[in-house]
Amino acid sequence: MSDVDLTNCDREPIHLLGQIQPFGFLLAVTGQWMVAHASDNAQAFLGYAAEDLIGQSLTEVLDGHAVHEIRGRLQIMRGADSVERVFNLPLRAGGEPFDVAVHYSGDLLVIEAEPSRAESSLEAASAVRSMANRVAERKTMEDIVHEAARQVRALTEFDRVMVYRFDQDGAGEVVAESVRPGIGSFLGQRYPASDIPQQARALYERSWLRIIADINAETPKVRPALGPSGGPLDLSMSMLRAVSPIHIEYLRNMGVGASLSISILRQGKLWGLFACHHYGPHHVSYERRTAAELFGQIFSYMLESREQATEARHVERARNLHDRLVSSVATASGPESLTPFMGELCALAGCEGVVVHMVGQTATHGASLSPDRLKTLTDFLDARTAQGVFHTHQLGAHLPEAKDWPEAAGVIAVPLSREPGDYLIFQRAEIVREVAWAGDPNKAVTVGPLGARLTPRQSFETWKETVRGQSRPWSASEMAAVDSLRLTLLEVVMRLTDLANAERGKARHRQEVLIAELNHRVRNILGLIRGLISQSRDGATNVQEFFDVVSGRVQALARAHDQITQQHWGPGALRELIRGEAEAYLASKADRLILSGPEVLIEPQAFSTLSLVVHELVTNSAKYGALCDSRGQVHVSWSTNASGALDFAWREEGGPAVHVPTRRGFGSTIIERSIPHDLGGEAEVVFDPAGLQVALRVPGRFVVEGAPAATDRARVPAPDGRIAGPEHVLVVEDNMIIALDLEGVLLKLGAGQVSLASTVGAALEAIDAARPDFAFLDLNLGDETSLPVAERLKAEAIPFAFGTGFGDQADLPEQLSGVTIISKPYSEKALREALTRRS
Repeated sequence: MSDVDLTNCDREPIHLLGQIQPFGFLLAVTGQWMVAHASDNAQAFLGYAAEDLIGQSLTEVLDGHAVHEIRGRLQIMRGADSVERVFNLPLRAGGEPFDVAVHYSGDLLVIEAEPSRAESSLEAASAVRSMANRVAERKTMEDIVHEAARQVRALTEFDRVMVYRFDQDGAGEVVAESVRPGIGSFLGQRYPASDIPQQARALYERSWLRIIADINAETPKVRPALGPSGGPLDLSMSMLRAVSPIHIEYLRNMGVGASLSISILRQGKLWGLFACHHYGPHHVSYERRTAAELFGQIFSYMLESREQATEARHVERARNLHDRLVSSVATASGPESLTPFMGELCALAGCEGVVVHMVGQTATHGASLSPDRLKTLTDFLDARTAQGVFHTHQLGAHLPEAKDWPEAAGVIAVPLSREPGDYLIFQRAEIVREVAWAGDPNKAVTVGPLGARLTPRQSFETWKETVRGQSRPWSASEMAAVDSLRLTLLEVVMRLTDLANAERGKARHRQEVLIAELNHRVRNILGLIRGLISQSRDGATNVQEFFDVVSGRVQALARAHDQITQQHWGPGALRELIRGEAEAYLASKADRLILSGPEVLIEPQAFSTLSLVVHELVTNSAKYGALCDSRGQVHVSWSTNASGALDFAWREEGGPAVHVPTRRGFGSTIIERSIPHDLGGEAEVVFDPAGLQVALRVPGRFVVEGAPAATDRARVPAPDGRIAGPEHVLVVEDNMIIALDLEGVLLKLGAGQVSLASTVGAALEAIDAARPDFAFLDLNLGDETSLPVAERLKAEAIPFAFGTGFGDQADLPEQLSGVTIISKPYSEKALREALTRRS
C-alpha cells in the first residue's frame, strides 16, 4: 500500500474522470464534425445509443438548424478556455428545446446539452444589474461580501451561500454567509488548504462556475474511454463533468446533497469562492447559472476595484512621505535623516515599532528590539542570499531564536544600501488568537474505502486552536507602500552629499553643452532668415507683398521645426509636411492636393530644406497654377528606389495654361536649386502647358522608410495579407456579433467600406442605395434565406460568396451551384481566398 498524505488529493485527475452528471448529455466531435465521444445517457435525449453515435456525422444526429447555430457560436468564440452557449435550441426537428454549451478540448469540440427550463420570472440582465447595484451601495468590505452572499442565495435558492476567502497560506475562511434559518452557521470558520486540492483551485481559475446537482446521482460514462488521440477526454471546462469520489465523500460527511461554486478572482488569481450548499438535490437552470456566473465576474471586478482603490490611497500616502524624505536625506547620511518621519513610517506600515540601522548607528521609534536581538536579526538578514525586501508575519519560522520575541513576531526589513548591515525594519507585535476551524485540521488521516487516497474529514464541528508567534499578516497595500519607499531610500542614504556634488558637476557640464549647441543653432537660423529676407525683397512690389512672402517662408520653417522637435529632433513624416503646408495655405482647396506614396520619414538635416521647397510649390500653385481656380488638381507622389533615395513628383493639371517664365524669382530658385545645393540631390522643373511638373530626388542618407500606409485616393496592396479592394463589400448576416466580426476582418484584408444587412429586405435596399463591388451572404437568415439577394446580385453581375453553418451540404439551386461557399466558423484565409477569386 502506498503512503497516504495530503498530496494524494492534489494528484487526483479530476478533469479525466470519464463520466458526467446525468442532468444533461455530452457529445465530442472532430474537426470533420464526426462524433468521437458520446455519453451513455445520450439515448435518453436523442434516441441513439452512445455506441451507435460514434463515427456518425453531427448533421445526421442533430437538426440542421441546430448545427448551424452551433457553428455560428464558434465564429465568436475567443480564448483557449472560452465557452459559448445557446439557450432554448431544439436539437431535433419538432423536439424539445435544450440549453447548449460548446467548448474545445484539444482538437475536439465538446457539445453539452440539458433540457431547457422555462424561467418566466427571471430576466437575467435585469437581475444581475439589480444584484450588482445592491452590492455597490455597501460601503465597507464586510457589508459588501455579506450583501453579495445574500444576492447569490436569492438567485440560486440554495440553503446556504458562503463567501469563502483564501489567505496567503492557502487556508480558507468563511467571511460572509446567507443561510436558511435553523441549519446553523459556518461564519468565521476556517478550513485547511488541503480541503481544496491544487488542481481544483487551478480549474476554479479557468472556469467561473461549477455545479453538483445531486451527489447521489448515477453518473453516465463517456464512450469510448480513449479518444482519437489515444487519451481520455479532458473535461476541464465541462459543466457536466462528474465529481471526484473524494469530494463526494467530503460533501456527504458535511451532509450536503448539492453544491454550486462561483469563482472570485483578483488579477486572474483565485481570491475566494461563493460556496453554495443544499441539503438535498438541487438543480439550477442554465439560465440562472449563467446569471450567477456573470454576477461572479462583475463582483470580482468590483472587489478588485475596491481593493485597488485602497491600495492606491496607501501608495499615495507613501508617495507624499517619499517626497519629504528625499529633501531630508539629501542633507544627511545617518539615521538622523529619517527620525523626524519615523512616526509616519510606523503608521504607514501599520506596525508597532521602526528601527533604522545604518553605518553603525541606530534610531528607533515605538516598541524596539534590544541591541542583542537587533544584532541577531541583522546577521540573519545579511546571511540571506535573496536580495530585496524581506517580510514575514511569523519570524520564528525563519529565525528560531525569534520564537520568543513578542515585540517582533512580524517584520519587514528594507535594505538601505548594497552593503550589509544597513536596514529599515518595521516590527509587528505577536497577536495571541483563537482560530475556529471546521474540524481539527491536524487530525491524523487514514486509508478509506476508495483505496490509498486521503479520506476526507468526517467531523466539521468547530475546533478552536490558540495561535502564538504570529503577527497580523502584512497586506498587499502595506507591502506596496513599503516597497515604494525602498526605491527612495536604497542608495540615497549612502553619502548623498558626495553624489549630489557629482551630479551638480554633471549638470553644469550638460548645461554648457546645451548652451553651445543652442548658440550654434540660433546663429544658423538667424543666418538663414537673413538670407530669406535678402532674396525675397527683389520680387516684391510693395511692403505688404514683401511681408507676406517673407512671413510665409518663415512660417514654413517654423512648421518644419515644430514637427522635428515633436519627434525629439528625429526624422519627420513627409506626408505630414505636405499636409501641413496644404492646410495652412489652401484651406478648402486642400483636398485637391492628392497624395500617393508610402510612409517615409525625412532626417532633420533635410526636413527644413524640403519644407521650403514644398511651401514654394504650394504657394505658387495657389497663386498662378492648378489651385488658383476651382478646377485644377495637384498630384503628389513619391517612392524610394533601390538605393534608398526618395523620388518626389509634383504634377499639376486642370489649371490655367503654363508658360515658361521670362525671369526666375527666389521661389523658383528654391525649387530648382535647394535640393541639389543643400542635399546633393537632383531637381528638374518642366513648364508643361497642361500643368507644372517638378521631379526631385533626395539622397537615401536623408530618407527613412516607415510603416506602410494607404494613400489618400488610390488603394494599394499591403504586405501582410491585405489585398487591393474591393472598395465596397455588402455583408448579409443576421447575427450582429458575427457581422461585426466579418466587418473587422474584411477591413483588415483591404476592403474600403463594409455595409451590413440582417434581412433580405435590408440587403436589397442596400444594393439599390449603393452598388457593392462584392457581397458575402449568410445562406440562412433566421426564417428566410439569402437566395433572393443572390439572384439579384447574379442578375447585376456582382460577385458574391455564401457563408453557412451547414458546411458542404448546403442545398443551392442549380443556377447558383458554382458560387463559392465558406463554412462557419469563417477563417481569415477563407475570406481572403473568396475575395481573391471574385471576378
